[in-house]
Amino acid sequence: MNSSLEKICEAVQYNCHVADARHGGDFTMCTYLLKMREYFRWETGAGVRDPLPREELGEWLQAREQLWETLAEADFRPIEIAGQKYDPFDTAAINRALEPLGAVYSAGLVNGARPHFFIAELLGRDRHDESCVLHLCGREYARCLNAPPAMAGEEGVFLRREALRRYLWEKYETWAWSRPDNALGRAFACYDFEQDPETALERMTDAELAAAREHELGEFEASTLLGPEWNEMVLELALTPAELMARAVKDHLADSLRTLPMLLEQGSAPSIHFYVGNLSGMRAHLYPQLKAAYRQWLGSGDLAPLEALHAADRDRWRTLAQELLDLHRLHGRNAAEPIRRHLERRCLEEAGE
Repeated sequence: MNSSLEKICEAVQYNCHVADARHGGDFTMCTYLLKMREYFRWETGAGVRDPLPREELGEWLQAREQLWETLAEADFRPIEIAGQKYDPFDTAAINRALEPLGAVYSAGLVNGARPHFFIAELLGRDRHDESCVLHLCGREYARCLNAPPAMAGEEGVFLRREALRRYLWEKYETWAWSRPDNALGRAFACYDFEQDPETALERMTDAELAAAREHELGEFEASTLLGPEWNEMVLELALTPAELMARAVKDHLADSLRTLPMLLEQGSAPSIHFYVGNLSGMRAHLYPQLKAAYRQWLGSGDLAPLEALHAADRDRWRTLAQELLDLHRLHGRNAAEPIRRHLERRCLEEAGE
C-alpha cells in the first residue's frame, strides 16, 4: 500500500471507530463478543483458524472499548484525497478519486440508521445495467465492527469477499460447537470442512458470493420499484420493531426478484441449505412457509414445493411493501405501530390459510 492510500485508509478507519463508538454496544452480548473476536482476527491479520491469544485479545478488547469511550461524541472526518476533501458519505466522488489507487469505498446507513464505512482493494467492477455497478472487493483496509458481506446503495452493489469468507467461518464455528442437525449443518456437510477446511471455506465462499450478488442486485431492483419514499420511511421507523419488519419485507422482495430464481434454476443443494439455514429473526418470522416447503424438498428431493411457493409469492412481497408505504403516507412519523400491527395480522392470516 502506498503512503497516499495509507493516509486515506487511516481517515476511513477513524470514521469507522467513531461509528463503532456510537453503535458498537447495540448488539447482544453474545453477538458482540463473536464480532469482536472476528474483528481482532482481521485487525491483527490472523487466519480464521488461528488460535486466539487470550491475554492479548483481552488487552485489545479493553483498549478498543477505551478508544470508543473517547470518540463517543466525535464527528466524522472528511476524506482527503490528492489535496481535496470529501464528505465521508459522498461515495461516488470518493470512488472516482480512488480509481487510480485500485481501491473501492462505501459509506451509508445500515440497520437502525447506523453509519457504516469501509475501504478495500478493488478486484473488479462490472456494470449490471445503466443504473447499477457491481464492485468486487478484496482485502479490506479499513472497516467497522459490523462487516456485512454485501451491500447495495445508490452507487451500486458492493460484494465483500473477505467479509463473506470470515462470516462463513464464524457461522461454521458457531454451528460446530454443538453440531445440530439443521439446514446450516447440511450446507457445511456439502464441503470437506473436516479434512480440508481451507479449501472447503474457499469453495463455499465462491458459491455464496454468487448468491450474495443476486440478493444485492435484487435489493437494487427493489429500491427502484419502491422509490425513495421507502428509505425515508425506514429512517423514520429506525430502532422500532417496524423497522426490522420493513427491512425483512424488502429482503424477501429482493430474494423473490433474484436470489430464489437463481437457486431454483441451478438446483444447488449446498446453497439452498445455506439460504434456508441463514433465514432467521424477523425474516423467518414473516415467512414460515419457506421452511415448510424446504422440509418437503428435503424429504423428496423434488424442487416442486419450493418452486410452487416462489411462484405463488412472487408478487406478494411487492404488494406487502406497497401496503407499508400506504400506511406510512397515512400515519407519517406515527406509522411504526400501525405497520407492526398490519404485518402481524397478515402473518396470522397467512398462517391460517
